Order: sequence, then C-alpha cells, then structure tokens
Amino acid sequence: MLNNIGLPGILLIAIVVLVLFGRGKISSLMGEVGKGITSFKRGVAEGKDEIESAEKAADEPVDITPEKDKA
Repeated sequence: MLNNIGLPGILLIAIVVLVLFGRGKISSLMGEVGKGITSFKRGVAEGKDEIESAEKAADEPVDITPEKDKA
C-alpha cells in the first residue's frame, strides 16, 4: 500500500504536517531530534571507549598472590 507514495504524496504529507503543527513547532522538534542523535552518538562512543579500556585492563597481568598474615 505504501509502496507507491512517490514525491507528490510525500510533499502532500509534508504540507499537511506543516499546516497542523506550524513552522515554529516543527523547527523546535527537529532541534530536539538533533540533540537526541548527538546524545546517542556520544553514548555509543563512551561505551566503545569503556569496552576498549576494559579489554586493555584484562590484558595486563594481575598479582593474585595472597599476603602473609602478620600475627
């Protein structure tokens, strides 16, 4: 059903959305979408950095010899 929308259909939908919400509301909405995308990308980068630092820490040898009691 939605396979044959085409350019005229998309333009009609855009005009209806513009009339219903107004230019100001749409621009503020797009600004919020942009902030969300930026936040998502930053979170993905931080997660990637955290995984890489955990992998580097796992490669380093760790001293697991028990300490002797001083009793």
